[in-house]
Amino acid sequence: MKKTVAILTATALTAIATPAFAQVEDESPFTGLRGEGIVGYDNIRAGSSRDDDGNDNNDQSVDGVIYGIGLGYDVDLGSVVIGAEGEFVDATADTEFDDGDFEGFGFGNVSAGRDLYLGGRIGVNAAPNVLAYVKGGYTNAKLNILTNDGSRDFENDFDLDGYRIGAGGEYAINQNTFFKLEYRYSNYSRAEVDQDGTLPDSDRFDVDLDRHQVVAGVGIRF
Repeated sequence: MKKTVAILTATALTAIATPAFAQVEDESPFTGLRGEGIVGYDNIRAGSSRDDDGNDNNDQSVDGVIYGIGLGYDVDLGSVVIGAEGEFVDATADTEFDDGDFEGFGFGNVSAGRDLYLGGRIGVNAAPNVLAYVKGGYTNAKLNILTNDGSRDFENDFDLDGYRIGAGGEYAINQNTFFKLEYRYSNYSRAEVDQDGTLPDSDRFDVDLDRHQVVAGVGIRF
């Protein structure tokens, strides 16, 4: 009889504990599918192995605003939060003349185009409703080549491949809404010239291009 009572008691406790554990897991504001809008500062410059300083004392960089969207999925494991994420952003940075000196940073007359990112992140709860995280992954970006023959513009661009690393903090405003602030660094080491369709694309070649971004994001969890 005592054995039967013990088994029934253990079964009852398990039945009570299981939904309680699931409820705690579900209460985490850092679990589930998320979507976000992103805006921030963008700086693109020649890398250390492609120094464009020379006698003209070029500043070697272009600045602008990036804006776009992100999508990710996170799982709160208790001690850490892990997730996968992707982004699609565009940018306003472009080359210009500064006091008669052309600032081309080694790529000629270009403007920043779309920037794709696919990677992951891992974080820890730094405070109630605050997630501190690091991230890394693959990035592919475009630099639109600004040329024309006097009557029409050519739709050529540099197609760049590289890696991205970064760190940031995310604040859960409530269970379904969050705000984040993030810094990320990208380095592009391979490129090709995508033609406008009249000529084949070029072979891939080595480049060295650094990109620094500081972004803010606001999003929701589904």
